[in-house]
This record gives sequence, C-alpha cells and structure tokens, in this order.
Amino acid sequence: MGMKGKVALGAVVGVVVIGVVSANAGDSGNGDTSADTGKGSSASAEREAGGGKAEKGDKGATGTGKAEVAEKKAAFSGDGDFQVGSDVKPGTYRTTGNSDGMCYWERAKDASGEMDSLLANDNVTGTSYVTVKATDKLFKSSDCNDWEAVDGKAKGSPASRMSGDGGMFRVRADIAPGTYKSTGNTDDSCYWERTKDAEQGTDSILANDNVNGTAVVKISASDAYFKTTGCKDWKKTG
Repeated sequence: MGMKGKVALGAVVGVVVIGVVSANAGDSGNGDTSADTGKGSSASAEREAGGGKAEKGDKGATGTGKAEVAEKKAAFSGDGDFQVGSDVKPGTYRTTGNSDGMCYWERAKDASGEMDSLLANDNVTGTSYVTVKATDKLFKSSDCNDWEAVDGKAKGSPASRMSGDGGMFRVRADIAPGTYKSTGNTDDSCYWERTKDAEQGTDSILANDNVNGTAVVKISASDAYFKTTGCKDWKKTG
C-alpha cells in the first residue's frame, strides 16, 4: 500500500456494461493492484490533464469546477491520513488542478492498511469529488491538491463543454445535463462514467464505457456526477 498509482476500485477492462461493473470492478480493486492494466479511473495516473478549449461565446468546463468560484480555505491537506470524525468531518469534498496524475485517495473502513479495508479509491487527473461517510474510519490522500468542502446546494453556471481529461464534473453545477460527444479517441484510452453520488464505490456507477473513436453519452438531470479521463474534449450536442 506504500506505492503510488494504486489501482482504483472503479477500474474497468474493455467495454463494460452495467451488469458486470460490480463484479469486474470489485475484483480489480480487491486483487493484485500491480497486475491490473485496465482503463477507467486508474488510467488517469498515466495522463496529464487536458486543456479543455472552448470557442468564443461558449461556456467550457475544464475540471476546475464552477459551483463555488470564491476562494475557500482548504478543509484539509492533499497529503496524509485523516481519521473521520476528528481530522475530517463526514461530507463531500473536492480537489482540483491535479495535473501530474500522481493524486491518489482512498476511503477505508479501518486503519489496517489491508486491501479488505478499502471502500473506494481513485487515481486523479483534474478534479475529483469524494463523499466521506460517517461510517468511514479513515481517509487517505497522497500527492493531491488540498481538499475543500462542497456546498451540495450550490448550482453554479453549468457549462456545455468539458475537458476530456478533466476528471469529475458535478451535473447542474459544473456541466449542464444533455447529450455530449467526444470524437477522435484512440487506443480505447477514453473512459467515461455516470454516477449517482460521489461515494465512488462500484455501487455509485450508473453507466460507464471505454471508447475508441467517437463517444456519445446522455447525461441525465438526475445524474449526480460525470467522470471523464483520457478522452478528447466533450461538446454538448443536444
């Protein structure tokens, strides 16, 4: 557990349908973390953040999150082990601007450091949102930018474009619901994920895919977050 770039529980191999996400992703998170070469959230450890260009007059999200534009004091550091309840309070937190692919975090049910204690984890490029639950015992963060608390009621100014390597975007706050397209993806490096919350366990996933070529996905207004890594930039088409 001391090495960087651990494989995330949400990692998938190839094209994944909802029915097999829990089985495949769960197995990859609880097995040999050094042997998994799957795409998905763990693949972000090998890429730098995308640029996320927006044309003049267009709103574009690049993974920095627009829900809270005012500067906020960091809730806690991006490096360290934090006991839930005393060091960090339950709630949803966000880290942004992670550009070197070295940011890694995990939620754990105890401080044993064993694989069985993992509840969720991820390697982050760009932005990540994580909900720390009151039943969690430990939150670990390594080489991430500082974490800040997120106001769940803030709506922000949702964009119609987003960086394909921007990480996680909050629906209705960072990005608007609708149909998005990403073109020119090669080598199945593009991974996207629709989620119902920011707990980041396999049960959070509503849909996901590894894409070669053109990717089209409809983000519902009832979705909580959209995750994208290794993709070409997304543009809202409908």
